[in-house]
Amino acid sequence: MKFIDESEIEIHGGKGGDGIASFRREKFIPKGGPSGGDGGRGGHVYALADRNLNTLIDYRFAHIHKAKNGESGKSKDRYGKAGNDIFLKMPLGTVLTERDSGKLIADLSGDQQSILIAKGGKGGLGNIHFKSSVNRAPRQYTRGEMGENLRVKLELKVLADVGLLGQPNSGKSTLTRAISAAKPKVADYPFTTLEPNLGTVRIDHGRSFIIADVPGLIKGASDGVGLGLRFLRHLDRTKLLLHLVEIPMTNELDSIKSQMAEILKELKDHGKDVFSKPRWLVVNKVDLVKEDKKEKLFSEIMSHLDGGHEKIFFISAFSGKGCRELSVEVMRYLENKQM
Repeated sequence: MKFIDESEIEIHGGKGGDGIASFRREKFIPKGGPSGGDGGRGGHVYALADRNLNTLIDYRFAHIHKAKNGESGKSKDRYGKAGNDIFLKMPLGTVLTERDSGKLIADLSGDQQSILIAKGGKGGLGNIHFKSSVNRAPRQYTRGEMGENLRVKLELKVLADVGLLGQPNSGKSTLTRAISAAKPKVADYPFTTLEPNLGTVRIDHGRSFIIADVPGLIKGASDGVGLGLRFLRHLDRTKLLLHLVEIPMTNELDSIKSQMAEILKELKDHGKDVFSKPRWLVVNKVDLVKEDKKEKLFSEIMSHLDGGHEKIFFISAFSGKGCRELSVEVMRYLENKQM
C-alpha cells in the first residue's frame, strides 16, 4: 500500500429538510387546522480515529464528502427524517486544519476518537408552529438551513516515542529490524526507506515503546532536497531522538563530525521544535573498526563529539552488538520521563 501522509478534502454537512404547510383533511372534522411537520436536520460529518489505518490513501482521490440531506416535513404532524451522519475513518495522529484559515479542527490521538467536523443544517419549521388565536390556518413554513461547508487539510504525524535521525545508509532501518518486530527494507544503497516505518520495541512483559524510522536526511533537505524533509513532521510527537552516524571505512573522526553537522543544520533550519528535542548520539557499524583501533577511536569520539547530544552509544545494528543496552536505556528514559 502506498504511503500517503497529507491530503485536502471538501466537507459538506447535509442540508436541513424544508418544513411544509399542510392541513388536516379528515371526514367529520371540518376544521382540522394546520398539520405540516418540520424538516429533518441534515447529516453531520465526523472524523473517526482508527488504529487499524496507517495512511491517508483513502483520501488521495476521494476529495469530496457529503452527508445526507434531511427529509422534508410531512403532513399529519409528521417530521422529516434526519439525514444520516458520515464518519470519515483516519489513522491515529491525523491533524485536521481549515485550509484557508489554518485553524486547528482536530488532532486525532486516541483510537475511536470522533470529532464533529461539519454540522448539518437545521430542519425548517412546518406550519403547525405558526398557528395562533388570530391565525388559525397559517400557510407559513420555513426552508431548511444549509449544512456547513469547508475545505480541510489532512496531515498525518505518526505516533512514536522515539525517532531515528541520520543520513541515508546510516543504518536506521537495520537498527529498527534489530530491536523491533518491524521489517523495513534494508539494502546496500541509499534511500531504501521511502516512507516512515514504525516498530514496537519490547523490553519485557508490559514494557515497550514505539520507534519511528524516517527517510534519511541529506544536505539541503530543509530546502526541499531529497526525501527526509517531507517526513520530519513525523518526529514532532516523539519524546527522544536517536541520531545515527556511521563509522566510515577510514575511521576518520572528521567524517563523523561532518555527518552530525549536516543533520543538525537541517533540523535547525526546519524548526526549533524538533531541534530542541532530547537527542542521543548512536555511533553505528562499530564492527567495521579493527580491535586495535577501537579504544582510541571511541575515546576521541567521546572527547570531541557533542552537538547537544545527552548520551553517546556505540553499536552494530548488523550484528546486534550494543542494541539491547541501547533499548533498555531508552525504555528507562521514557519511564522516568512519565513519572
